[in-house]
Amino acid sequence: MIRYSLQCSQGHEFEDWFSNSADYDEKAAAGSLKCPECGDLQVSKAIMAPSVGKSKSSAPAMPSCAMGGGCMGGGCGFGS
Repeated sequence: MIRYSLQCSQGHEFEDWFSNSADYDEKAAAGSLKCPECGDLQVSKAIMAPSVGKSKSSAPAMPSCAMGGGCMGGGCGFGS
């Protein structure tokens, strides 16, 4: 599935899902895309920014506990 941002000739922007890019092309050529706001059949792809995910950063390292028994002993406060 692919989601496209679409825009009608009246400037209304909306999104719709398609099986693939060929599915969009077929529906656009057949005139079966319609603006949900005004019913305009002149619909085209709108300019859209790519969806780029952030990379996962590693969790900060826990300080080594100088209190013998480690954090599980509750001495340093980081384990609670």
